[in-house]
Amino acid sequence: MLENALTIADLKRMARRRVPKMFFDYADSGAWTEQTYNANEADFAKILLRQRVLVDMTNRNLATEMIGEPVSMPVALAPTGFCGMQHADGEILAAQAAEAAGVPFCLSTMSICSIEDVAANTKKPFWFQLYVMRDRGFIENLIDRAKAANCAALVMTLDLQILGQRHKDLRNGLSAPPKWTPKHAWQLATRPLWCLQMARTKRHSFGNIVGHASNVGDLSSLASWTKEQFDPRLSWDDVAWIKEKWGGKLILKGILDPDDARRSVDSGADAIIVSNHGGRQLDGARSSIAALPDIVEAVGDRMEVHMDSGVRSGQDILKAVALGAKGVWIGRPFLYGLGAGGKAGVTRCLDILRNELDITMALCGKRDIREIDTDILDRQPGL
Repeated sequence: MLENALTIADLKRMARRRVPKMFFDYADSGAWTEQTYNANEADFAKILLRQRVLVDMTNRNLATEMIGEPVSMPVALAPTGFCGMQHADGEILAAQAAEAAGVPFCLSTMSICSIEDVAANTKKPFWFQLYVMRDRGFIENLIDRAKAANCAALVMTLDLQILGQRHKDLRNGLSAPPKWTPKHAWQLATRPLWCLQMARTKRHSFGNIVGHASNVGDLSSLASWTKEQFDPRLSWDDVAWIKEKWGGKLILKGILDPDDARRSVDSGADAIIVSNHGGRQLDGARSSIAALPDIVEAVGDRMEVHMDSGVRSGQDILKAVALGAKGVWIGRPFLYGLGAGGKAGVTRCLDILRNELDITMALCGKRDIREIDTDILDRQPGL
């Protein structure tokens, strides 16, 4: 079946049929009216490409580097919570697919599989994403665990001091594992393969938190702990503290404003990710691709700039690179692949994106991703 998936939209349709509604909706929802969630995709479509002909298109190259690490294409798998609820052992399977494809995988703090689970089932160092909680002792321990697992970079998320309201999650009564209500029981009964896969794994909770955070021994105490722990006092001083504690490559995720980008340069971080959290936080904010050019201009060559949110094709990746992104992070596309077919589905997602990126680059008259700039964009009046 996966071979019939020709686009990310095909994988999305497959995932919708296979994953219980509460978890599919978690991956496919935005905050409030979903204005920013929708703009993330729509604004990519407004950017047109410049077709060139009679150009030598042989010996094309998509390989480049992200924060000094060789990558087969400028793509990374973004940190996503509940990944292990799209498919059993989802974080492990996604990390393995990314490793085989030669692109980075970043594990979320709010993952189902723990740092140790992923490290034990992969050969290449992965990246780890950090939510800074009020309990700084827990955060110090989490960083130490990431070091022990040989994680190659730390991604500090800046835009989740307060949780954005996502109506689908509230209406679905989202939890991991699912609560046994009639509504949830029906969702599971109609997804027998998903249930069978989940029955075969022991990983049903938040592996980085349960058993590690103070007073969180099981899921019954996790919900209240999480609600209390997101820290609205988070500041630039905390970035300096995290950088010193981590001691390795640091990426700041959630930058949308040029002033914040300049502060990021001053913080000593290695890179920033232009991101609105996939439209899941401030509804009404600019799309990431719309914000990207101003931030690239503000930063110049002083820091590597990446982006996420709204990427659904290889064409989108090429457009982001043309506008200055040195790396493009994908979340929902690989989650759709994971839900559609586990590790093979993530591999299919990356194959689709690689093929689209390669062909589009060639038709724009370019052979090397490292040479892509705004020259490939069509300057149409009014766009």
